[in-house]
Amino acid sequence: MALRESPFANGFIAGLHSLSWWLIFPCFWFMDRMIAVCLTTTLEKKQRREEECYLGPLRVFFGLLIFLALFVLTAPVALIGFLMWVPLQATRRPFIYSQRTTTNPEEGAVKNLAEGREGFGFVTANLCLLPDSLARFNNLGHSQARANLIGKTIVQSVNRPQNCVVSPSSDTMSHCSRDNLLASSLYYGSIDSQPPSRPCLGFDSSLPLEEVVCESGGGEVGSNTNAANIIVGTEQNAGESDIAPDAAEVTKGNNFNQNSDRCKAGWKSQKLGDVPWEISPLFPANIDFVCLQEVFDKRAAQKLKDILSPTFSHVLYDVGIYAFHGCCSSFKFFNSGLFFASRYPVLDASFHCYPNGRGEDVLAAKGLLSVKVQVGRNSQKNIVGYFNCTHLHAPEADGEIRNAQLTLVSKWISDFQALAKRDDEIVVFDILCGDFNFDNCSPYDSHEQKHKIFDDYRDPCRVGPGQEEPWVTGTLLEQPTMYDEEVLTPESLQRSLENEAVRRRFIAPPVGLDGGSCDYPEPGAPWVGRRIDYMLYREATLSQLCKTEIEEFTFITRLAGLTDHIPVGMRLCVSVNTEDL
Repeated sequence: MALRESPFANGFIAGLHSLSWWLIFPCFWFMDRMIAVCLTTTLEKKQRREEECYLGPLRVFFGLLIFLALFVLTAPVALIGFLMWVPLQATRRPFIYSQRTTTNPEEGAVKNLAEGREGFGFVTANLCLLPDSLARFNNLGHSQARANLIGKTIVQSVNRPQNCVVSPSSDTMSHCSRDNLLASSLYYGSIDSQPPSRPCLGFDSSLPLEEVVCESGGGEVGSNTNAANIIVGTEQNAGESDIAPDAAEVTKGNNFNQNSDRCKAGWKSQKLGDVPWEISPLFPANIDFVCLQEVFDKRAAQKLKDILSPTFSHVLYDVGIYAFHGCCSSFKFFNSGLFFASRYPVLDASFHCYPNGRGEDVLAAKGLLSVKVQVGRNSQKNIVGYFNCTHLHAPEADGEIRNAQLTLVSKWISDFQALAKRDDEIVVFDILCGDFNFDNCSPYDSHEQKHKIFDDYRDPCRVGPGQEEPWVTGTLLEQPTMYDEEVLTPESLQRSLENEAVRRRFIAPPVGLDGGSCDYPEPGAPWVGRRIDYMLYREATLSQLCKTEIEEFTFITRLAGLTDHIPVGMRLCVSVNTEDL
């Protein structure tokens, strides 16, 4: 049974809800701007170094005065809207479902598993898309512009030409000038900045944060026979490259069947232990599911949905509850911030709000989103998968709250799957991901590291409690330095993560028992930093005919300068014993 798209049972209630929000919005926006004008990110400080020193105080004074006056003028109307809006939340389903019909019959449809193996790609990322004033406390601003850029970045990475080659970065630049790239990367942060005026052939020049080398091949740009080659990273001198082909160049396509060939034939990449891994300046071209956190701003969520939906036809957004609702006794001003996009149809979905928030987290309806998707059909049986995403309690000192939330996550997932399970289905994956707000290296987080959920779900980056795999990198950037040259572009951030000495400067360090930063407990262990963004999977709940293996695990630097987290991706290869179907 397909999900209803509207969060309300009928159009009349939906109309009242829209009216109430538009009565509230002008006052809310003026308040947001009033606070934002007083807060400056380090990026904006860099851009304004050439200004006269008196312009900054004048901007703050007059901006504060104007927005305060407008806030006061619109407050009575907002109060009326608020009194309408609050009771309507009791009738609202905790998410909006958007589905878009595609004209491509191959899109989002696995026809069968006759060959016994298929691959599925997953990505999770924390975007910090709060209202602009609140995002600035994390040294990030311009939430609407960032949402627009992030959406385009994901789509253009996923839909890049099939002959796109991803190569490791080097210290040299080519074809496209670094000045143009830097201007492009700063575009979202300045009203006066312009996108680069020298575009590369065959690629959208509005897309920032990337060094692109374009070769037209002598034919018409965009023709089928002479597609542009897009090479990410910088070129080695001809004939002088010392990088092994199996690690240096990975050809990726955006056709699902071609992507699954890697699963069937085997995948060559950097490999330590049993997990192929990579630090990549691009999102993988074969993403099937995207889970985002901290998409709290309604307009930013709408922008992301509009941009992603032509590629990911099924989207759940504005996930969470508002006001007083259900088990969450405190008033919720913000939703959960969760956002889910899928190439495949959503069969069922459920959201649960954590009842034990504290401090600033109590204002948001953080919780767990559980989704059941249909990825195909085979021999009279539906082929389905389960995807769960969450964002745990943030303050570092509240480990016992996160630990209790992990217990709730385990229970809620089991309850959802018990209700959603059908006899005529083959379950091929079960994923849990999100921002857990604790790492696997800090002594301060030792309680959460030992939670039983890590017995149920496998973490590819983890050896055991308090011990990471040697190839792992932290995913939480130090906010004061996130606009430094060494981490401002995808290529420079990639190089910095690959270098342990440089990585220490820009990734948040482990937290000691006293709450301060510390080094690793075991001398000589590789320095990883705080990895708080997780991608877990398990096999125990899959159909008995299925087995899974990790085809690749990726740390993605594509959003450098746009968020304070590093997205992570995983491609899972599913094997099915077709003889017993």
